[in-house]
Amino acid sequence: MDEAAAADKAAAAGEAAAADDSILADAAAIEDLARDFEAVESEIVAELTELDAVKAEAERLRDRYARLQAEWDNFRRRIATEREQERSRAAERLVEKLLPVLDDLERAVDHSDTVNGASLKEGITAVFSKFNEVLAKEGLEAIDPLGEAFDATVHQAVGTLEDTTVPDETVAQVYQKGYRMANRVLRPATVAVSSGGPKREASDRSDR
Repeated sequence: MDEAAAADKAAAAGEAAAADDSILADAAAIEDLARDFEAVESEIVAELTELDAVKAEAERLRDRYARLQAEWDNFRRRIATEREQERSRAAERLVEKLLPVLDDLERAVDHSDTVNGASLKEGITAVFSKFNEVLAKEGLEAIDPLGEAFDATVHQAVGTLEDTTVPDETVAQVYQKGYRMANRVLRPATVAVSSGGPKREASDRSDR
């Protein structure tokens, strides 16, 4: 074999070897890509599985919220109904206690034309006392502050009266009693306060 043929043969062999190496390299790259694809696919499957779990948990929480909301609404309605019933029962108990007073008033009206003024006044006074007793047992307290230091939290001043014998802002006249119940003022006393007298001591003001 001459030298040219040998060279051609060697060159062909080299090209074949290079082609084989290229094919092997491509095959290795394909295998790497396949492994990467499998890894990505596994991650996607895991994320989808996690997403399904999150969706299921969200649905469970949504259902729980709906049930709790329904229970809360039912609770509020039940409490409102119970409070209304309790108010109704409290009113019924008070009216029941006032029925004897109502009977006495009715009798006083029926006999008002047949009794003298003194007897009528005595009867009305007795009814008034019984009425006050019933309300006092329910916790009602009259606010009758004549001669006391004026207290804007329980008194309502509607005028002043000149009086130099008592300290300023003394209740000089009570036009209408006030009432409180369980430490809550239902109606302040309507009063007139004094003016022109000595200034009230700070200790008196702090006691109000």
